[in-house]
Amino acid sequence: MPDISIIESQQNDPTFANIWQELKWRGLVHVSTDEAELEKLLAGEPVAYYCGFDPTASSLHLGNLVQLLVMRRLQLAGHKPLGLVGGSTGLIGDPRPTAERTLNTKDTVNEWVGYLQAQVRRFLSFNGANAARMVNNFDWTEALSAIDFLREMGKHYRVGTMLRKDAVSSRLNSDEGISYTEFSYQILQGMDYLQLFRDYGCALQTGGSDQWGNLTSGTELIRKVEGKTVHALGTPLITNSDGTKFGKSEGNAIWLDAGMCSAYAFYQFWLNTADADVVDRLKVFTFLSRAEIQALGVAVAELPFAREGQQKLAFEVTSLVHGVEATEKVIAASAALFGNGDLSALDRSTLEAATSELPSVRIRVDGLGIVDLLVAAGLSDSKSAARRTVSEGGAYVNNEKVSDPEAVISEAELLHGQYLLLRRGKKNLATVQIGS
Repeated sequence: MPDISIIESQQNDPTFANIWQELKWRGLVHVSTDEAELEKLLAGEPVAYYCGFDPTASSLHLGNLVQLLVMRRLQLAGHKPLGLVGGSTGLIGDPRPTAERTLNTKDTVNEWVGYLQAQVRRFLSFNGANAARMVNNFDWTEALSAIDFLREMGKHYRVGTMLRKDAVSSRLNSDEGISYTEFSYQILQGMDYLQLFRDYGCALQTGGSDQWGNLTSGTELIRKVEGKTVHALGTPLITNSDGTKFGKSEGNAIWLDAGMCSAYAFYQFWLNTADADVVDRLKVFTFLSRAEIQALGVAVAELPFAREGQQKLAFEVTSLVHGVEATEKVIAASAALFGNGDLSALDRSTLEAATSELPSVRIRVDGLGIVDLLVAAGLSDSKSAARRTVSEGGAYVNNEKVSDPEAVISEAELLHGQYLLLRRGKKNLATVQIGS
């Protein structure tokens, strides 16, 4: 978990005229309501703004991190964030482009609300004159009857307009169609904005550009009901330079919860960023200044093999999400895997995370010879090949070279009483786990 010093050390770049100009430079403005008025609003007196997160899973992911960092940048500019975790909208889920969501139980959604609230709290400051507030839309929808909902909210919505929303129209043109449950989602989100406008004077909602129909649902509702103008900001959907979807690793989302995506895997994800994407990622996901990012851009262009930009990106974002201490452990583990550090100094969870993607074999008994271990782990095709590897000085156990083909590995050499890291040459690694 990030320590409070990270939050306290963050700042916007003072070389920009205002926060709007910085958001644009960082590539965080894809679509918005009246841009000139929004820039003027954000350059003026503090205003309340919000972003909503639905508990459709037990953790937030990288797409949500974009919104959390936009919220933090606005807070650093003096504005007042409202972090909404949707206890009621989470029971429905916003329409996905292709298929209906699976509805989770009320108990599950309520449990996930708590998880997401704790995650949101890690990225905002809840102290000072513009302290963040947590809100839950279940608080103002729980007692609302269906009749009251239709009379008070439904009358302000025109079906034709609702059908033209991107998320709805794409589903209508699909084989799955769309249920009335998900069709009504935009009304619920519009009602959230209206409620926060009334309670806190909220004048801005942020979200991904794919949510634009839901974002403007609220601005239109407030205009009709209150006769007031409020704003919405849609950030771009981030893709890789090759056109692939950002935030996926072998088909899996990159979660912010360490139990769902370890700090080691998280760090490696950023470390593997393509050269063409590094500068854009630094702009969006770090608080580095324009000058610092431009200098890293030069380094990436002129000395790409040094991977300075990727290393800085991985350190900054992993520290932000998992804390500096966890990040330093991850870096130490990365070095130790390839012989540049002390494996025995790694705690069990870091070691397990660092070796989770390596070939692995489980052996019931200890006391096996190095030759048998190399074969069992798949690092050598045969015992004769294994003997040759050892004799030529290419075999390592826990980063220690083994030169005797007759060597037997003892229990004392096991990491955390259970693991061995085998290496053949410089880059061929495997783990052995002793026990049933």
